Amino acid sequence: MTGHQQTRAAERTGRPPLTERRKAETRLEVARAAVRLFLAQGVADTSVEEIAAQAGISARTLWRYFPSKESCVMPLLVSGIEHTAARLRSWRGDQGVSDLLSTLAHGHSGSPEGMAEMLNLVRLTRTDPGLRAVWLEAHREAEPAFAEALAHRAGLTEPDLATAIQAAMINGALRVAVEHHAFNAETPASLAAATAEALTIAARGLPA
Repeated sequence: MTGHQQTRAAERTGRPPLTERRKAETRLEVARAAVRLFLAQGVADTSVEEIAAQAGISARTLWRYFPSKESCVMPLLVSGIEHTAARLRSWRGDQGVSDLLSTLAHGHSGSPEGMAEMLNLVRLTRTDPGLRAVWLEAHREAEPAFAEALAHRAGLTEPDLATAIQAAMINGALRVAVEHHAFNAETPASLAAATAEALTIAARGLPA
């Protein structure tokens, strides 16, 4: 099948072409390899060559996907953010805030292993400036997508001040909830519960 045929088939099924799916899979494999090495020996003592070897690719190929070793973890960080954007896009005008909170807090069906992997990565962002910058960049890139989804629900052609602020509140609440849960391992509440609480606080707005 030619590349054009793959694209046409993907358009019919709603799935990305095989080459794009393979690229996404490779990026995720690299991210997981990077996290394993960062946890085992530290970010500073991990080289790009080691990450590439763990992922089963060459260092040259890795550089085509990522500009730095810290940025290798981006695919793991954006998965939950992409889920949130999709949920916001599916939030109907006849649904209330409680419906949104429920889907945002409980709709993500990641595996326990994947969740542990992501939380371990977030813990690393607390002490490593490079990973912290990648974590914050992931959320910075997510905010416009959140705002566009909220604007669409409001019947706007583009975000206004209100939807931009709402997107920032949701974005900040999600980031802080994940960090709070990751940084406080003794907290008995689940990540879903922490997320629901953070979003509820954000929905209430500022105290009088």
